[in-house]
Amino acid sequence: MHNNVKALLATTLLFFSSQSMANSGCGFEDKQDGFLATCSEEKQEVILTGAVTHQELNAFDWFNDEYTNYQADAEIIAKLQQVDKPTQVTVIIGTWCPDCHRETPRFIRLIEEINNPNIQVTYIGVDREKQDPQGLAANYEFSRIPTFIVEQNDQEVGRIIERPEVSLEADLFNILK
Repeated sequence: MHNNVKALLATTLLFFSSQSMANSGCGFEDKQDGFLATCSEEKQEVILTGAVTHQELNAFDWFNDEYTNYQADAEIIAKLQQVDKPTQVTVIIGTWCPDCHRETPRFIRLIEEINNPNIQVTYIGVDREKQDPQGLAANYEFSRIPTFIVEQNDQEVGRIIERPEVSLEADLFNILK
């Protein structure tokens, strides 16, 4: 019987350890007695890290409403369509972050509406420690997410941090003008 308990415990530990790595929502609680792992429903989430595509992001439940309902200012869109200098925007996001749930789908919609080949976007997903396994986010100094880092000629020209001051398109235009 003792061997059966050990086997069950080992299987349980292996299961919960792999779940912890898979979704960072399950794990051993610090103050818990014994060898039980817990998973609370509020922690059940998928966290994408490293280079992330907008196609991967639009698969999330939280994506569609903000993407569909965002109404960008057409006048500012027209101005952003005229940007002729190569521009790189790096967006550091957490798929677990409520601010990212709001701003990332809006930004993706905005970039699609601008449809300017001179404006290229890279998305980097980070975990709750604001890191990714490839160390891509470590190339940028940031503390809050989402952070939209705008660069031209390999030099940072501005940022939108957490939420825009006016709107995503207005803030982006103000950085680029």
